[in-house]
Amino acid sequence: SAVLSGVARAARGGVLVKGGAALETLGRVSAIAFDKTGTLTEGKPYLTDIKPAPGVDETELLTVAVAIERSSDHPLAAAIVRDGAAKLGDANVPVPEAVESITGKGIQGRIDGALVQIGKPGLFDASAAPMPSELRLAVGNLESSGRTVMVVRRGARYLGALGVMDTERASAKNAIGELRRLGIRRMVMLSGDNQRVADAVAANIGLDQAMGSLMPDEKVVAISALRSEAGGVAMVGDGVNDAPALAHANVGVAMGAAGSDVALESADVALMADDLKHLPFAVGLSRQTSRIIQQNLWVSLGVV
Repeated sequence: SAVLSGVARAARGGVLVKGGAALETLGRVSAIAFDKTGTLTEGKPYLTDIKPAPGVDETELLTVAVAIERSSDHPLAAAIVRDGAAKLGDANVPVPEAVESITGKGIQGRIDGALVQIGKPGLFDASAAPMPSELRLAVGNLESSGRTVMVVRRGARYLGALGVMDTERASAKNAIGELRRLGIRRMVMLSGDNQRVADAVAANIGLDQAMGSLMPDEKVVAISALRSEAGGVAMVGDGVNDAPALAHANVGVAMGAAGSDVALESADVALMADDLKHLPFAVGLSRQTSRIIQQNLWVSLGVV
């Protein structure tokens, strides 16, 4: 009866809990891992910097980037398409072919037969065509200023880099404080972004640790390490790349309104509103439910 009451109360508060086991487990965890984009940040980034490579003009860089990124549903791609198209105005944007995602690293496609790759700088580390030193310096400066950087290459020719910035959720800092008051001892961020960007966001919000430049399978490894914490670990995320980590955590929590179908299917708890303040509510309710269950057990034992 306590579990049913807790699940019903969670639903009225905008939290979907998939059964009593998830409710009780969430009340026991002492560590929580967060995805960054769309969870701790708004997931509505904007294009802030356009850095063409030597010998490339801004229009060519933006035209190629917008053409390829139109086929992606990632928030970073949406920012490049929206803000890049606004800068291009009436410029003609070609239609690419064979566009496909490079999991955790970027996207690629073909324009007029030439292979175009857009992604994080690490995508090009093992390339036979090294990044020009001027462009690498620009990438380092953008990363130091907290930008998420996407490098654009067409064939063997580097066109430049784009800097994108996301804003932290207004409710994130308060939610972290509430979770600490509820007894969560360790909170970390798992991000595919570079380490410098991850560290900056984690410091502003008040997290204990940030792990950057992680691929989806590396997030699973990080979750496996955190499962040794007392009571286990909860993972909070919203995207397709978070689904393996959500499934591997003791409790997976999906940001419902912004979450993908895959993330919602993999999670044990869904925050139906796109607001982190529902997370402390869910954890507090879970702990209160567990206390009532223990109270009922002691009372029933006393009666017997």
